[in-house]
This record gives sequence, structure tokens and C-alpha cells, in this order.
Amino acid sequence: MNVRTLAASPRNERGGGQVSRLLLAAGQFGSRQLSVTWVECQPGSQQALHAHPAQEQVYVMVQGRGQMLAGGEACEVGRGTLVFVPPATPHAIRTIGGQQLVYVSATSPPFEATITGQTWEIPDVRL
Repeated sequence: MNVRTLAASPRNERGGGQVSRLLLAAGQFGSRQLSVTWVECQPGSQQALHAHPAQEQVYVMVQGRGQMLAGGEACEVGRGTLVFVPPATPHAIRTIGGQQLVYVSATSPPFEATITGQTWEIPDVRL
């Protein structure tokens, strides 16, 4: 069994009040087809519109409320909601309401992450 905690996961400060923790990176624990992040979004924050050319992605809401934008559509999401984003689909999420939005994101195949100590980055995929 392989286990990783948030505290031990590299951190990515996205700016604008969003912090992403890389729970599972390509190659970690032998993983070949998956990467997983835990993202905390402060009230009023918004992820930049972006797309992953070859990856499909799911967002699973853990806490709070948000508005998911994907492929020109918008949908309110909350705790227990899963959103599937096909490859090459422009998407973003923004927090709505006064509470922090927390979600888990899984991407397959995994994105290429550059890990330096306790931080991580991915190539710019903003539109």
C-alpha cells in the first residue's frame, strides 16, 4: 500500500487564492496513467480558463460551492458533484458564496509536473 498526505504533497500557488497539492504524480508509486490533485479555492477565486490537449479530467467537489465552466457551458457544483472534462475542452472553476471551495481532480493520462522540493508546476495550458 502507498499513502501520501496533504502535508507531504508538493504545493502549487496558482495565484488569486487557489492552492493545489499534487497528491499523485506520474511515476509516483508506479502510477503510469493518473495524476491527482487536491485544490483549495478561497471565496471569490477563479481558475484561469485552460485546456489539456490529450488528457481527460474529473473534478470531485469536497466542500463549498462553485461554478464550473466547460466547453461553453456553465453549471453550479457543490459537495458530492463530479464533473468530467474531455480532452482539449476549455474549462475553469470559480468559487461562489462565502465559503472555501475544495475539490479533488484526477487527470489521465497524467500531466507532466516539474517538482522542486515542496513545490510543483505544470506547463502553461491557459487559453
